[in-house]
Amino acid sequence: MDALQQIRQPITAEMEQYKQVFDSYLVHSNPILREVLAWIGRRKGKMMRPMLTILTAKMLCDEVPENAIYTAATFEFFHTASLVHDDIVDESDERRGQKSINSAYGNQVAVLVGDFLLANSLLCAAKTGSSRLIELVSNAAQDLASGELLQLDNVRNSVITEDIYFDIIRNKTAALFSACTEGGAMTVSSDKMTLETLKTIGEYIGICFQIRDDIFDYDNTLSIGKPTGNDMKEGKLTLPVIHALLTTQNEEMFSLAHHVKDGTATQDMIDTLVSFTKQNGGIDYAIEVMNTYAEKAKSLLSYFPSSPSKQSLLAYIDYVVNRNI
Repeated sequence: MDALQQIRQPITAEMEQYKQVFDSYLVHSNPILREVLAWIGRRKGKMMRPMLTILTAKMLCDEVPENAIYTAATFEFFHTASLVHDDIVDESDERRGQKSINSAYGNQVAVLVGDFLLANSLLCAAKTGSSRLIELVSNAAQDLASGELLQLDNVRNSVITEDIYFDIIRNKTAALFSACTEGGAMTVSSDKMTLETLKTIGEYIGICFQIRDDIFDYDNTLSIGKPTGNDMKEGKLTLPVIHALLTTQNEEMFSLAHHVKDGTATQDMIDTLVSFTKQNGGIDYAIEVMNTYAEKAKSLLSYFPSSPSKQSLLAYIDYVVNRNI
């Protein structure tokens, strides 16, 4: 049994319910849409966000209501739509090591499929009858768009700071993880302190998730579906290189970093900057920061009674920071 199977054990039945709900929305009479939705159905990821949503609900109440299942589907459809649109914005040809939808079917189809998936998210939210859930999804959508725009603006901005990096990842990634934990909790609890605590836990998990993803970009030994230095090819400077630059104040490397930001960096420049980052503690620092957020999330979880679902949430955090794909 692998790590994710162990994490899912307390919610095996609920995850089966979730899959049935999610798959029921991947059908349509339109031939092109039917084909692309079938493609999406075959390429489900690790279902990290639905798992987090349902585990949160089950930690608070052993009887997980149907609303928690639809809430999990709400966030996964939103996430899937955001990936489709993100690949268009980034002009990405691959997603998880396979052709992206925009690469396989073109931007026009990809935009419309993303819109369809977003509509599915709202339909699932409507099934719960919770206006607060619709508010959560809307806020997450605003945060994601804001994060994407901040990232695009940051590519043109000569300033290099950790603050901007964290503003971007809180909006682009952590906001949805935060919505998952808060949304899952909302289906079984109305206690404000409980909801706020779990919302914060989700944010910390999301920050860990993104930092780990960013660390992957400096490792050419992993099969993660994107080549080393890919973020830099897209003009993005992430936490490891930002730290190495700010601590060394190396003018030559700053010059290379600005070539990255303005889109004029060659592959040799990127390779040099990756090596510089590794040699100057960038990876170690990013791991340290990630582990700090993981410990903060675990510390907040200590306020909740022991249960199999709580143990799975702790294991979930460990998985996020230790995963190699």
